[in-house]
Amino acid sequence: MDSSPDKKPALSAVTSHSSAPLATGDATIPTLGRFPALDRVTYPSDMRNFSVEQLKQVADELRAETIDAVSTTGGHLGASLGVVELTVALHAVFDTPEDKVIWDVGHQAYPHKILTGRRDRIRTLRQPGGLSGFTRRSESTYDPFGAAHSSTSISAGLGMAVAHHLRAEEDPSYRERSVIAVIGDGSISAGMAYEAMNNAAVAGPGAERLIVILNDNEMSIAPPVGAMSNYLSRLMSSRKFMGLRELAGKVVKKLPAPVERTARKADEYARGMITGGTLFEELGFYYVGPVDGHDLPQLVAILRNLRDTDNGPILLHVITEKGHGYRPAEKAGDKYHAVAKFNVVTGEQKKGPSGPPSYTSVFARELVRRAATDDRITAVTAAMPSGTGLDAFAKSYPDRFFDVGIAEQHAVTFAAGMATEGLRPFCAIYSTFLQRAYDQVMHDVVLQKLPVRFAIDRAGLVGADGATHAGAFDLAYLGCLPGMTLMAPSDEVELLHMTATATEFDEGPIGLRYPRGGGLGLDLPAKGQVLEIGKGRIIREMGRQAGGEKGGIAILSLGPRLAEALKAADMLAAHGLPPTVADARFAKPIDVELVENLARNHAVLITLEEGSIGGFGTQVGHHLARTGLLDNVRFRPLTLPDIFIDHNSQDAQYEQAGLTAPHITKTALSALGIGDMLPMNLPNSSTGTKS
Repeated sequence: MDSSPDKKPALSAVTSHSSAPLATGDATIPTLGRFPALDRVTYPSDMRNFSVEQLKQVADELRAETIDAVSTTGGHLGASLGVVELTVALHAVFDTPEDKVIWDVGHQAYPHKILTGRRDRIRTLRQPGGLSGFTRRSESTYDPFGAAHSSTSISAGLGMAVAHHLRAEEDPSYRERSVIAVIGDGSISAGMAYEAMNNAAVAGPGAERLIVILNDNEMSIAPPVGAMSNYLSRLMSSRKFMGLRELAGKVVKKLPAPVERTARKADEYARGMITGGTLFEELGFYYVGPVDGHDLPQLVAILRNLRDTDNGPILLHVITEKGHGYRPAEKAGDKYHAVAKFNVVTGEQKKGPSGPPSYTSVFARELVRRAATDDRITAVTAAMPSGTGLDAFAKSYPDRFFDVGIAEQHAVTFAAGMATEGLRPFCAIYSTFLQRAYDQVMHDVVLQKLPVRFAIDRAGLVGADGATHAGAFDLAYLGCLPGMTLMAPSDEVELLHMTATATEFDEGPIGLRYPRGGGLGLDLPAKGQVLEIGKGRIIREMGRQAGGEKGGIAILSLGPRLAEALKAADMLAAHGLPPTVADARFAKPIDVELVENLARNHAVLITLEEGSIGGFGTQVGHHLARTGLLDNVRFRPLTLPDIFIDHNSQDAQYEQAGLTAPHITKTALSALGIGDMLPMNLPNSSTGTKS
């Protein structure tokens, strides 16, 4: 193995400026000089000749650096603090980036980023133009697989391991790589993880180099670790012990089949009773653990043994603590899972200015109110009770609340089963995560016309979490399904009404999509009113037109962009062209009467939505084309552009997307051919560049 300390793998162009060793006084690293051991590490190869004691110092300083950096940016702190020792051990033992380390989800990878040439940029984390909050292939060669959604690491790692083996068979000079997938106890509960482990047992020799590290930070599988379990884990992972197991395996194969099976079962269940590993053994993995994930000398010793064997696939079970080593995080109920900027000394997080209630809380309020008088209402979520607001429902109606874990596919079909028996299930899942259950939505719910209510949170662009968490596609992927009803509120009062509407709608599946963040600060009525399905509303009638173009402009908005549409209306009115503004309310079925009237009575019809191409505007455009009205109106659909929009503030993202009032105004004037009235220096709606 080539693990020479001077080997510096090239990073992508994104981070190539950081490929030189850290220089004293580097202004981009404010802690330079405070952490002497960490200052010596630009890349993992720099610490491969370190002693265990030196590695322990690196780990202590890495934890302090992570805390200091996240205090200035906010982000996922607790998970990162829990894997500091594991991160140091992995990069010290394995020949990364030649050996591949895959972090499931990736929100725990901040220490990994610091050790892999990105310390000078760690304080740009989740900032415009800065480092991603997750792993990203384009960011560094040390990120072999991009992540942000859970439970993908074992599948990806197995694919890499098999690819390495196939390449080695073709090229004798090619050294097979170790592939390590680090996955949490929450993520490993998802079906995809078990599909991958099930396949690993029969994937051939390539799987022998796969190591899965189960990062168990909730004590959900094994009891607390102790000296005996540590000893057994080291014994199991030693070369000598594994050699004896291989020999025993050859011996039992010569025994009659019933005796061979009995011998294997006795071995597996004996170790299973001691360490809890029988399930993984049954899936074909050699189980090692549990071990203390904060005992760095122990981790280094075990990982070296696992690195030097090809008796895989192997599952190493480590016990860690979220927020470990930072007292405020250890004491917090959420272990500082996701934090705002905070004071390092006290741990006190900086509170933003108080604003109106979030859309999430408004949805939860109405659902809880309606559940008080309707015991058919149930609530289902996939490991996101607080994020979806259903923690409030759970407190009031614990017997009707179901958190199924990271299992969106199961959540949808589970809700479908409830619907068959007359219940009124609400399946509350972020837009980006509902993508994972698309077949279940189509096959198990929509095809059977079951009245499952989908509360689609985080619809549209979501800010610092970036493209991986954007709710950009639900209007397109749900709107194409026959019999699906889709609503999008323009403000929090409308969300109240749409929650009430979904509750009473028993004719089939229905979805309501709403954004991240707060509403407009409107006064909320005591309860929501049931809306007529498929009917929009006129917000502002077209006024008297000035100039040569008399046809007028209509803006048909779906969802929260209505506020920008009204601002655009004021801008157009200043040009003597006050438009009609309408709120579609429904993405499907569209209000055909409203659409046809707008098309017949205006020269320009603009649709506006916080979704990708193929959504609401497509529904309107198809109807206009089928009726022949497209021949008589200048139709301009405004959607999210056909690009992935990176992390930034939500306002900046929508500016880049071209969905703000000036962009709407520019679109309207361009459609009328009034070039001399165009606002100057507006970004191009498809590229974000200035025009």
